[in-house]
Amino acid sequence: MSLGEETMLLQFFVLVSFSLASSVGQTEPVEDSWYVAAVYEHNVILTPEPRGPSSRAAALRHMQSNLNIYEEQAARAALQGAQILVFPEDGLQGFNFSRSSISGYLETVPDPQQESWNPCTEPGKHNNTEVLQRLSCMARRYDLYLVANMADLQPCPLKTAPSSCPSDGRWQFNTNVVFRSDGQLVARYHKHNLYFEEAFDAPPQPEIITFDTPFAGRFGLITCFDILFHAPTVTLLQKRVRQLIFPTAWMNQLPLLDTIQFQQAFSLGANVTLLAANIRSDRLIMTGSGIYTPTSATYHHAQKGDPEEGRLLVARVPVLDPLLMGQSVFMEGAVREACHKESCSAPPETASSVLPSSATFVSSMMHDSFTFVLLNEPEGVVNVCHGTFCCHLQYQRLPPGGSTELYALGAFAGTHTVNGRYALQVCALVRCAGLEVSSCGQEVEEAKSKMDFLLEGRFGTRYVYPSVLVNKLVLEQPERLETAADGRVTMKHSKMTAGLVTAVLYGRMYHLDNE
Repeated sequence: MSLGEETMLLQFFVLVSFSLASSVGQTEPVEDSWYVAAVYEHNVILTPEPRGPSSRAAALRHMQSNLNIYEEQAARAALQGAQILVFPEDGLQGFNFSRSSISGYLETVPDPQQESWNPCTEPGKHNNTEVLQRLSCMARRYDLYLVANMADLQPCPLKTAPSSCPSDGRWQFNTNVVFRSDGQLVARYHKHNLYFEEAFDAPPQPEIITFDTPFAGRFGLITCFDILFHAPTVTLLQKRVRQLIFPTAWMNQLPLLDTIQFQQAFSLGANVTLLAANIRSDRLIMTGSGIYTPTSATYHHAQKGDPEEGRLLVARVPVLDPLLMGQSVFMEGAVREACHKESCSAPPETASSVLPSSATFVSSMMHDSFTFVLLNEPEGVVNVCHGTFCCHLQYQRLPPGGSTELYALGAFAGTHTVNGRYALQVCALVRCAGLEVSSCGQEVEEAKSKMDFLLEGRFGTRYVYPSVLVNKLVLEQPERLETAADGRVTMKHSKMTAGLVTAVLYGRMYHLDNE
């Protein structure tokens, strides 16, 4: 199958308003302003009893079955000119291990900042490192940078945190490893924000890990749930890292946090490149990987009934490392930067200054109580407030009167507390699952009603992530995004290719997470 048949390449124009362009550490100059990236969505081969005891030999046999698939995909990526290849989180061993049952899968990954090691050419330097050796030789054989996720065992206490130690006397980390195109281990990142991962520890302090490449400059490393939190993700942005590697095992969560929906939203909102590799599992509702830049998206999202199989995505990507580009980009962001360091200094918009539309109601969306207002007319203007946070919508349904689908505008300002704790301000235009108001906020994947709209909110944060998702979970690039120094964010969109599932301005109030 050709690359064109395997991927969906959507090229767009957008006025992005976050500018994170500035110089970073020294690295070699690039020959071109583009490079070729690949991500692999992996249908992981699982062990039937992850919580049962497993010997090292049995664990290796299991991981080698997944590594064999990695090898095939690395060869395919190399044939298409890939210079960097990203594999997903948990792709070698799978999920649901206990702290003890994962022991056979653990390897001790040396810190590349402390020692230089090429596992492929120096296999005898460290014992029990068969997986590291295989990955290193894979990178070397196919002449590409390779990023994989694996289980890491570290001695306790750590040199960096001598006073902290798990009760069993060892650290077990969910770990990203990066190999240079000659097989050299160049980066190791321990996931900080765990998501129900009994087998692993969070490191005592968030790790801010980057690595440099000759073809694209600097990349930063995050894993799955990390993307929703300040550390390490926003810390990397503050350090002017504009190219992020994102192995993930993400369960789709509509209507706000579908995989490709938030992957693209983060790329747009943070003005970065995101290389996202997910697991493919129908049982766990996992699919959705992509290569995202502020002006393009190459992605895959399996549909119901699709074969449960892996998918390689390859795309030509512009270099966004500011040092290598020699100048700042997306200077429209200077307006946004005029706001404030962490939250907008202007007072929040009050309910009295925006007259809410009549007949508001409360309905749960992803376990949060949103205040909604229905879109009862073929076109109009509606407002809705949750406390002092207000959302504004101008809309026109197309064709007028062509569908009986129910739509609503929702607002939420508060702390999400189910399966994670994080503070939000959200404006969301959603298709309701049925014709009852209680269905607004439920999961929907299909829609017939197209809509031209302008969605706006005044946020107390500079970190607002925009998304438009249409029928059968297809992304559309917002026609225009604008931000103002007072925190107002506006998303305008028209000429939809399919019915609107959801359009969201997802604001993260990182500075309120601990309150």
